Amino acid sequence: MAKSKGHDELVFLPLGGSNEIGMNFNLYGYGPPHDRKWVIVDLGVTFGDQTTPGVEVILPDPAFIEEYADRILGIVVTHAHEDHIGAVAHLWPRLKAPIYATPFTAFVLREKLREADLVEAAPITIVPLGGTIELGPFKLDLITLTHSIPEPNGIAIRTPLGTVLHTGDWKIDPDPLLGAPTDEDAIRRLGDEGVLAMVCDSTNVFVDGVAGSELEVRNTLTPLIGQMKGKVAVACFASNVARMDSVIRAAEANGRRVCLVGRSMHRMAAAAKSVGLMEDVQPFLDDTEAKHYPPNKILFLCTGSQGEPRAALSRIAEGTHPHVNLGAGDACVFSSRVIPGNEIPIRNLQNKLTERGVRLYTERDHPGIHVSGHPCRDELAEMYRWARPEIAVPTHGERRHLMEHAAFARDLQVPQQIAPRNGDMVRLAPGRAEVIDEVHAGRLYVDAGVLTPENGEALRERRHAAYNGVLAVSVVLDRKGKVLAGPEVRALGLPTDEDYPLEDVLDDLSEEAENALGRLGRDDRDLDDAVETAMSRAVKKASQRIWGRRPVVETTVLRV
Repeated sequence: MAKSKGHDELVFLPLGGSNEIGMNFNLYGYGPPHDRKWVIVDLGVTFGDQTTPGVEVILPDPAFIEEYADRILGIVVTHAHEDHIGAVAHLWPRLKAPIYATPFTAFVLREKLREADLVEAAPITIVPLGGTIELGPFKLDLITLTHSIPEPNGIAIRTPLGTVLHTGDWKIDPDPLLGAPTDEDAIRRLGDEGVLAMVCDSTNVFVDGVAGSELEVRNTLTPLIGQMKGKVAVACFASNVARMDSVIRAAEANGRRVCLVGRSMHRMAAAAKSVGLMEDVQPFLDDTEAKHYPPNKILFLCTGSQGEPRAALSRIAEGTHPHVNLGAGDACVFSSRVIPGNEIPIRNLQNKLTERGVRLYTERDHPGIHVSGHPCRDELAEMYRWARPEIAVPTHGERRHLMEHAAFARDLQVPQQIAPRNGDMVRLAPGRAEVIDEVHAGRLYVDAGVLTPENGEALRERRHAAYNGVLAVSVVLDRKGKVLAGPEVRALGLPTDEDYPLEDVLDDLSEEAENALGRLGRDDRDLDDAVETAMSRAVKKASQRIWGRRPVVETTVLRV
């Protein structure tokens, strides 16, 4: 690599994943400010909630780096979780940079690109585990870590101004079951060489101790499933391939065949088999075969542990799945944690299963059926002892996680700590780490397959309608503005009571609209816009008086 020039800088810029858990989108820049070259590490999504009605998938906004797309040397993905790769297919056409991934991750990502008709346009360079990628002034060495999915990688990002260890998602699992254990020696060697900065996972910074091993889960699930007499469903994240494997082994140890339920379960199983995993398990049953098996001989491995309405387990709970049903005497194991924000849909899902007579097993009452894939405080301390960075840069966390991580690093005697927000450009070298710029770091919503800005008009109107209701006002006028029919008012999503029935309310609102028309002059009645505005204002004002809210008001003027 060329020697550093005095005006060269090494910067870190998170555009997603800092001040939130998920939607990871990290940029590293090297060179003078007017000619920086960039490497992207991860390009993931997060998911909608009750505040984003109709929106299921949310992406980071790449507007800043899109301006410099010709300077992007590559997109390097650490592992195959949705919050690290889920935005690639959506945003690659805006960035058009080479993609680098290890074999398992490449398989999963290629299928996503295929669905977006980009598999030929966006080729992936497959990098072996422990491999090296050279991109201009960057030399990236992959370091094997352990997580809840095959082939999680940390990245040693070497530059003329120093080396950054980007951990991605990780924990220290002495018995990972799938894949090799954490490459402690590689991290120690890196520490001996000198680590300028460590950009590190903060998810479990408030949790003492260690996350626990996947072997513990397998050892818990096997006897637990052995106690169950009827049909068994296990819900977990499809991307947690280690958990899938544990459930499958536990089922087989108890004489049960496994049926995968949910498209993503099949996709991840295919990806695992593509790299030599799960080769020694019995063939999976399809759901049409499984329904003919005795209840004590079948286990359904399902998507939908977070209460997702279209996932397999929700359809089973609703009784709408075409082939799988659960009832009295059956059991459902939730081998996953509750992601913050999903408490209500999960509770609703579990209540529906309980109504069907299904017995539930959750992490709350059976702690051994789930372990986290992220490092707790003892593991973080160990990683800092191995890497010994000059600068701690917490990421993958909400603000409280990042600040606690920075304080923890200070307690561990890390010389510098900086906790950037999305959009904060941090100069790591030369000089002390500091925020030197703030760039746009917004979000894009996938709304009915269309990418829209986070504050787009459609979603604003949908939120307004969801919270305040809708009133539709229509009137028929002749060409001279004389009222031939109406105004008529209809309501959607507005309350009523016995003392003031909705029919009476709508009659009163119609009268308000009619009075507003009566106050218009002859010339104004000739203008549809003036008629619509007058009726809308009158109805909104009356609604505020009646309900204490201002519904969305849609007006229609028909001339005959």
